[in-house]
Amino acid sequence: MPKIENLNEKNIEKRPFEPRKFEHHFLPKGPRGGHKKVEHFGTSVVLALGIVLAGFFIGHYYYKAKVGANTVVVKGLAEQNVKADLAIWEMKYVVTGNDVIKAQKEISNQTAVIEGFLKENGFEKSEITVGRLETNDLNANPYRNTYENNLRFILNQTITVKSKKVDLVASTLNKSGDLVAKGIIFSSDYGSPVSYIFTKLNDIKPSMLEEATQNAREAANQFAKSSKSKVGKIKHANQGMFSILPQEETASATESQQINKRVRVVSTIEYWLK
Repeated sequence: MPKIENLNEKNIEKRPFEPRKFEHHFLPKGPRGGHKKVEHFGTSVVLALGIVLAGFFIGHYYYKAKVGANTVVVKGLAEQNVKADLAIWEMKYVVTGNDVIKAQKEISNQTAVIEGFLKENGFEKSEITVGRLETNDLNANPYRNTYENNLRFILNQTITVKSKKVDLVASTLNKSGDLVAKGIIFSSDYGSPVSYIFTKLNDIKPSMLEEATQNAREAANQFAKSSKSKVGKIKHANQGMFSILPQEETASATESQQINKRVRVVSTIEYWLK
């Protein structure tokens, strides 16, 4: 019978135990794998450094931008006394009666008297305008209270004087009592009969804005001096609104009733500080 060898008992060369080098499992085998690892590591370092530097420069310039945005907002005032150069005088007069024809003739006569009065005081025909005749029949009003002495018709007429002779208008207005003495009744259902107007605002705007800007810069210089800064160029400017006020301000004074006026403007300007 053939003899069967026991392989377990066979003299097999045994090698001493060597610990496994685990670090080789994290690297690709071969010289090319090692090159890729170094290249990948270098790219990561450069990318991280770039992110850090980018963050530094962004923060740095943002800081500088905030520091350079220092500004000061100031207001500059300018005022100038002016005189009205146009007057509009409206004279509204009334005639009443029960006979419309007689009332119409009466108001026509009064119109002629007023025109003559104005011409005698120095006004020209081109400065005088006669408005349309208005007639009111009280019997046409269903809510009218009827009694014996009621007058039926009310006629209204308006003459308007539009003149640049503002002083002449003012002096003639004071003589209007002469017309009342002649039987002319002026209506009192409206306010002041004369409006004095200043029409040359655009002519004085440039000089007033320049003055307001200078006053604003002086205020900015005072602020900069206290904060140890210097005033730079204008960043933003708002010229403000021009206001025409009565020169003599009282409780009942209105601008349109005064010949002498005061023009006022307040400009808001923002300056850079450096």
